[in-house]
Amino acid sequence: MDILDEFDINIIKELEKDGRMAYSAIAANLKISNTMVHQRMNRLTEQGILIGIKPVINEKKIGYDWGSFTGITLNKDQDSDRIIEELKNIPEITECYYITGSFTLYIKIIAKNHEHMRKVLYEKIDTIPGIAKTDSIIELGCAFKRNVSL
Repeated sequence: MDILDEFDINIIKELEKDGRMAYSAIAANLKISNTMVHQRMNRLTEQGILIGIKPVINEKKIGYDWGSFTGITLNKDQDSDRIIEELKNIPEITECYYITGSFTLYIKIIAKNHEHMRKVLYEKIDTIPGIAKTDSIIELGCAFKRNVSL
């Protein structure tokens, strides 16, 4: 059996249009029962396929005009769990990935301006013990952002 069937995919597509859509509206649009939508949503959540429904914030609209993608080199890769926990405490870091290549971790940082970005990099990130080096690429704007196509 496939992980997602046609009903699951269609329910998710309805939520992608409006994540606040009532289950009853999804059921009506798809011509299925409200109970079926509830059961499917519960199963998708329990299986970890849906990890939550939350607002998507346009950072630029609330004053965060600067973004960077920053590679982090560690002194010892085995320190990554501790360092990640410290990175989680920096609210300007919105994403963190394990990667292959020159860096151990790759993060997304948002900041209000260049001075704010400098402070995040130099006063928050670079002071974490075990970080050997950071290398940032400044983001000039998001061309698009989406979920994987179902």
